[in-house]
Amino acid sequence: MEFDVVIGLEVHAQLNTQSKIFCSCSTQFGAPANSQVCPVCLGLPGVLPVLNKEVLKKAIMAGLALNCKVAHYSKFDRKNYFYPDLPKAYQISQYDKPICYDGYLEITIKDETKKIGITRLHMEEDAGKNIHSDDANNKVSYVDFNRTGVPLIEIVSEPDITTPDEAYQYLQTLRSILKYIEVSDCNMEEGSLRCDVNVSLKPKGAKAFGQKVEIKNLNSFRSVKLALEYEIGRQQKMLMQDETIVQETRLWDAERNITQAMRSKEEAHDYRYFPEPDVPPIEISNDFVQQLKNELPELPYEKCDRFVKQYGIPKYDSQVLTATKQLAFYYEAVVSTGVHPKKASNWIMSELLAKIDDPEKIDTFIVSPQNLAILLKRIDDATISGKIAKTVFEEMLKTGNDPDAIINEKGLRQVTDTAAIESIIDEVIKSNPKSVEDFRSGKDKALKFLIGQVMKESRGKANPQIVNDIMIQKLSK
Repeated sequence: MEFDVVIGLEVHAQLNTQSKIFCSCSTQFGAPANSQVCPVCLGLPGVLPVLNKEVLKKAIMAGLALNCKVAHYSKFDRKNYFYPDLPKAYQISQYDKPICYDGYLEITIKDETKKIGITRLHMEEDAGKNIHSDDANNKVSYVDFNRTGVPLIEIVSEPDITTPDEAYQYLQTLRSILKYIEVSDCNMEEGSLRCDVNVSLKPKGAKAFGQKVEIKNLNSFRSVKLALEYEIGRQQKMLMQDETIVQETRLWDAERNITQAMRSKEEAHDYRYFPEPDVPPIEISNDFVQQLKNELPELPYEKCDRFVKQYGIPKYDSQVLTATKQLAFYYEAVVSTGVHPKKASNWIMSELLAKIDDPEKIDTFIVSPQNLAILLKRIDDATISGKIAKTVFEEMLKTGNDPDAIINEKGLRQVTDTAAIESIIDEVIKSNPKSVEDFRSGKDKALKFLIGQVMKESRGKANPQIVNDIMIQKLSK
């Protein structure tokens, strides 16, 4: 049998506000345990939560960037469940009236664009963190409530994703958008971006979905891809053997690369949702939505399209350069000096990106866009060759000096004196009679060898075009 794969993603992104969603406690990461709490986020009797307006603004901006509709009437609900890290025994979330709904984002897979629907985007508070002792003789657990009340948006996709690669690309695209509009730092290591996966299989062409399984504990995009690949294989094997897929929540074991059963999957009615009585409903005006629309920056897909049209570079180049806002700014700073756009993209993608671990930190990179632009101009005006430029670039990485100073200091200026080049060529021809004879008998590789010898003798400083022209002229006599 052949099967269709159906995948939906639930992404939680922490909003980068200074204070929590319903109180003024700090959201700073890494503070001592239970140092950023108050009666409100601890859910003590008699307290009243008050919605942080910045949370509302950032949630709506995220929805607008994801092509969502903004609800003019929205409300909060109580989602009831008991866990040790949830002091109130309920979470303030949104159920039937989310702040944003009916959106989409587009991903590119193998040069083809695919639209992935977004069912809803809603606001909610985070829970705390359980910390378990590693001491085998003292098995105790602690709770850090610092995260309790940290503002989240949950973004729920439509089941439009059909492969692990599409899921991976969806997450990359979503992360890029959220970082572009600066509503979240999307740091998975600090828990600012978390993803749960729902996956099911159905007979190929069938309309009814199969039984879905949720996968949790995914702390990287790579984990999402690997977990999906494993789970699809597991379900396919079970269905081929006429076994029943159970609706459940499974955990991803990154060490063994398998999913493991955790618990049966809760349904919406299990949470006993009801309207949050302490937080008034939210009414949003058209003017407020328009104001936030006007504050949105150029989004990554918009910038990508503009780069293709404005600079005439291939779409692949544009996608790489606009994946992070900082890299896009760096590229535009280079081409704004008059450097050819394609030459700039080639150098940034090949030489520069090979030297940095995180393109988002390129604004602190030792080679400024202005100095890279000068280096590329020295290739164009034949001051140095492309090969020598790489030597200059390595020195720029070590010292931070501008390329002109390095070229002069190291004596790397390209030799264009035809008399000097001709003298070297004469010596090479004289020293390599066999290669000269090979060229004259039609072996093109001999020419490359002879030119290579000239470049070696000139320590790479002879102008390659002049070398090529004079060499052919002499060998043809």
